[in-house]
Amino acid sequence: MSSQGEHLRPARRASGGAAAPAHGATVAHVVDQLREDILARRLSPGVRLVESDLTARFAVSRGPVREALRRLAAEGLIEHTPNRGALVRRLTRREIQELFQIRLELEGLAARLAAESVDPSERERFANAIRPIFAQGARQACDYLQENAAFHEAIMRLAGNRQLRDLSMRLHLPLILAQVGETLTPDALCASVAEHRAIAKAILASDPQAAVAAIRAHLERAARLALAPSPIRIVAPRASRGASRRISAAEMATQPAVGVRSARAMWKKIALPRPLTRRLKF
Repeated sequence: MSSQGEHLRPARRASGGAAAPAHGATVAHVVDQLREDILARRLSPGVRLVESDLTARFAVSRGPVREALRRLAAEGLIEHTPNRGALVRRLTRREIQELFQIRLELEGLAARLAAESVDPSERERFANAIRPIFAQGARQACDYLQENAAFHEAIMRLAGNRQLRDLSMRLHLPLILAQVGETLTPDALCASVAEHRAIAKAILASDPQAAVAAIRAHLERAARLALAPSPIRIVAPRASRGASRRISAAEMATQPAVGVRSARAMWKKIALPRPLTRRLKF
């Protein structure tokens, strides 16, 4: 996966000499590309979006970039902060919890309406749209995020309630998943795919009760995953650095306390850059 910086650099010229994207890239193009970068975690929460970098990347003036940032802010994907400008939005724990509480009810309703749908053409369209969830093989987190968004969108479309669909789009499930991408382990992805299949089968079987139960179980597990405490990365000192590992808060609680003298001795053994060493005082 490319680094975040690469997604803010000017577009390179192709082998034929033509630049991509074209100089006349529209506001919609800029919005679509930045939205995709955010939801695919190519731009992580808290990353600053600098206008000059974006104008260079998309070969446009500041006007379309500012309009694109305004639209993304209206969607809740970025936020403007004093003295820092536009940042990729970082949801708080409380926001994630509240959004999931609402989504449980809205998506439960959508699943019920979808299962009750009797429109043959719409049901066929739904079946075609969700084919990727039945593909065999392990998922990569980035691919799963796109598959997940398409699956939930297909349910909303089959439900046939445009107001419900608009409300759901404002609740940022893709943004939540992008923000907690580190927790999307192979086991978690495998469980989510299995849950998607259970939801789909209930909808295709026209079983509203099973569809609601399946999607609520899916979102409740997703909420627990999103709200779980993040593991802490511990890196060994430079002199004896091996592979870093993550330990949980529970493990941290079992470690012996370190006194001030011990901490001072430990820091003296770590090879730190001199400017940083000067700022460390005990």
